Amino acid sequence: MAKEKFPATQAVRTLKAHGASFVLHTYKYEERGGTEVAARELKTDEHQVIKTLVMEDDKGNPFLILMHGDKEVSTKTLARSLGVKAVNPCTPEVAHKHTGYVVGGISPFGTRKALKIYIEASILDLPKVYINAGKKGLLAEMAPKELGSLLKLVPVNVAI
Repeated sequence: MAKEKFPATQAVRTLKAHGASFVLHTYKYEERGGTEVAARELKTDEHQVIKTLVMEDDKGNPFLILMHGDKEVSTKTLARSLGVKAVNPCTPEVAHKHTGYVVGGISPFGTRKALKIYIEASILDLPKVYINAGKKGLLAEMAPKELGSLLKLVPVNVAI
């Protein structure tokens, strides 16, 4: 039986370089399908599929926020938590400029620029998560503690 070949994305290279413990999963990506499609295709709970969102504060400072697939980010609560007037999602072009990834394939690993990373605190309590590995239709399954050992995460409570 042939071993499945996975793309060598910057995220996968970064995970391997840091000796991370992860399992890659591919699925049939659907445009605008989001985490719902990923969860369905991987037969898992959408709450465990983590989306990586690229946002900017009112001064144009970019950052990432990791959120449960079945939740949204309260931008008002997040702005208050960060001590800024407002936060807004980046356009796909700006997100690509900051991360090097295209929307639908944005990973917190191996971004073009070092970005501050916020994480919904309850993600850290999950037994495992599925997070983008740098390409549409490619997720890395890992323990949330693995995220914390690889990334400088700032826990927040901003899910709605």
